[in-house]
Amino acid sequence: MISKAQKKHIRSLQLKKYRKEFGEFIVEGNKSIIDFIKNDYQPVNIYTTTPDFFGDRNNIIAISSKELKNISLLKNPKDSLAVFKTKNTGKPDLSRPLLVLDFIQDPGNLGTIIRTANWFGWKQIVCSLDTVDVFSPKVIQAAMGALASVQVFYMDLSLFLLDYPEKIYGTFMQGKPVYKENFPEKFALIIGNEGNGIRKKTEKFVQQKITIPKAKQATAESLNAGIATGIILSEVFRKKLF
Repeated sequence: MISKAQKKHIRSLQLKKYRKEFGEFIVEGNKSIIDFIKNDYQPVNIYTTTPDFFGDRNNIIAISSKELKNISLLKNPKDSLAVFKTKNTGKPDLSRPLLVLDFIQDPGNLGTIIRTANWFGWKQIVCSLDTVDVFSPKVIQAAMGALASVQVFYMDLSLFLLDYPEKIYGTFMQGKPVYKENFPEKFALIIGNEGNGIRKKTEKFVQQKITIPKAKQATAESLNAGIATGIILSEVFRKKLF
């Protein structure tokens, strides 16, 4: 059974300021919870309608489906909700390619980008300080457990890119077609804001602008940030960098 204090705490973690204050975040669904445990995230408590699924743990709290629905952010929660401790991510490994996100605002887009990055073997994402919080429940749901194995760093991009030693690519409406670029083994790829693209203060660090060519008959003005990321990462993967 879940206590009133526990319910209040879980609800508080919907807000970024409390996630930061407590150093905790919410994960829903048995599979996603197991993904985080396997990647060395420490669960504070696991509230579940299927306690046997998690084996012999002392932080399992068996609850009813009604109680789960009361604390879940999902319309139709299935089995479990867990509160996890965040981890200190340290610094990015510059020996691997980096995905850099400049002011991504939509939680669904960020979650999709994380999931896509994981699919194509990218281990690290560097976000501008004003990119949406990666531990937002909506981001975690959209990432479908992929966040557990992708490191996300929040940094001042102007300072980070100033000292970045490898080639820096940026996605633009006009640039070299991504299919014609021979990417090096180490590089940074910047994806811009959903509506406005890469900001001027970030653009000045870009050494090569790349674009996804569109058909002559296409009428769409631009691609969704998550979809554009997927197309570019697929092309990098096709060239067998990973």
